[in-house]
Amino acid sequence: MLDQRAQTAGSTTAAGQITKIAVLAAVAALAVWAALPLIGARAWWGLAVEAAVVAIVFYTYLQRRSIPLKYLVPGTLLLIAFQIAPVVMTAGTSFSNYGDGHRTDKDGAIEAIIAAGVQQTSGGANYRLAVGESASGELTLLLTDTADGSTWAGTEEGLTELDGATVDASGAITAAPGYTVWDLAELNERQAELAELAVPTGPETGIKVQGLSAFEGTSTRSYDEGCDCITDSETGTVWYADNEEGSFLTEDGQAALVGWRVNIGFDNYLSVITDPDIRGPFLGVFAWNVMFAAGSVLFTFVIGLGTAMALNKPSMRGTKVYRTLMILPYAMPSFAMLLVWAQMFNRDYGLVNELFGLSVNWYGETWAARAMVLIANTWLGWPYMFLISLGALQALPTDSLEAAKIDGATGVTAFRKITLPLLLIALTPLLISSFAFNFNNFNAIQLLSGGNPFPAGESVGGTDLLITYAFRQAFGATTADYGFASAVSVFIFLIVATISAVMFRTTRSQEDVY
Repeated sequence: MLDQRAQTAGSTTAAGQITKIAVLAAVAALAVWAALPLIGARAWWGLAVEAAVVAIVFYTYLQRRSIPLKYLVPGTLLLIAFQIAPVVMTAGTSFSNYGDGHRTDKDGAIEAIIAAGVQQTSGGANYRLAVGESASGELTLLLTDTADGSTWAGTEEGLTELDGATVDASGAITAAPGYTVWDLAELNERQAELAELAVPTGPETGIKVQGLSAFEGTSTRSYDEGCDCITDSETGTVWYADNEEGSFLTEDGQAALVGWRVNIGFDNYLSVITDPDIRGPFLGVFAWNVMFAAGSVLFTFVIGLGTAMALNKPSMRGTKVYRTLMILPYAMPSFAMLLVWAQMFNRDYGLVNELFGLSVNWYGETWAARAMVLIANTWLGWPYMFLISLGALQALPTDSLEAAKIDGATGVTAFRKITLPLLLIALTPLLISSFAFNFNNFNAIQLLSGGNPFPAGESVGGTDLLITYAFRQAFGATTADYGFASAVSVFIFLIVATISAVMFRTTRSQEDVY
């Protein structure tokens, strides 16, 4: 009875009350801090969501009842924020043409196209130019006004003043908080990207790059709302808005520099199915993806179970030392170990070729590269399987094993008929989780092989998984296509969910049998 009253009353100690007040005060302060930029951006939906979350938190922790709810709310909110919300946002992006050339809205596209036609005029500001990228990867002009030395960041959205920038003797920005500044070599290599960037500063004015400097001038282009078109008075070119594709096009189909983000329905999904240039590589990557995930689970499980059975014998000496050595690969940072393995498979001076007297081009031959990533991933993954297999072996019911021995089942027969089925009941959910992890094992491919080898003229590598393929579409290609990459990500989600559901149903069938 006393326990029930304590649960109903909640914590009434002074320390508990002080802790609760401190936590709720921190939540309130964080909410105010997050609300200010939302109000400034007029993001009323975001503000409403934030207010609802804060109200739920205060309602939950200010009352003395509903003790289980106090434990469920934090996990639920984190699940929504870091799992459900990203999935919803990714699915929403997959129905759009969002990517390079289609990052902004229509008004922003109009401003950028007009800014691209800027011609220098007397009295306009002049800038010393540096180029960089923001933390989100957005191309940015880092400008120093030659008149007063003020520093600015210029994007497709316009100019914003830049605080805390470091400027060299010539006036060029060499470092800026939140930006990665390009060096001269990168600037020369990526001139094409820079040429496409237009920075508007007004309805008909903008910033234009000229060598290592930039200037503000007046555009020769103007927008006519009546015809929904942009006209260049100097060349006579007219671009008409295509609101379905999100682009301004000339009569012969030539697109203007910048488009805008629009909903394109299922086009990204249909292109995977109907476009032969995409369907073929996609299916090839998918087939290898399944092979890689299944092979990784199979090899790690077989080796892990074998070593666990060897070390589970009571007569085995030095088991503590052996177990410590076995889990070393699992204890080491995987990204560092993958980089070490990448050097070990080097054709010219790698340890693998030197040790076995081989001359295999591990990065130049598709199946050699696939064998390489499977070998390295097996080495990294089998200690995990060893640990869970050893735990499952020690938890097996001894009466079933003794009964099997009495019935004459020993050795391979006992393992196949008794031990393995009992192990699979406990380990199948973990094997399914391992399959799902390896199906999306971005690090193993990106750090070890980088997707290589790439056939001539192809952007899909022989060891690419769907996750690295989607990453390259979004960030690694010459032009980013976030909409298509999001569609591929949704395909990955559906594939893994379907395979996992089938496997879990099989697991329930095993439990019913045994």
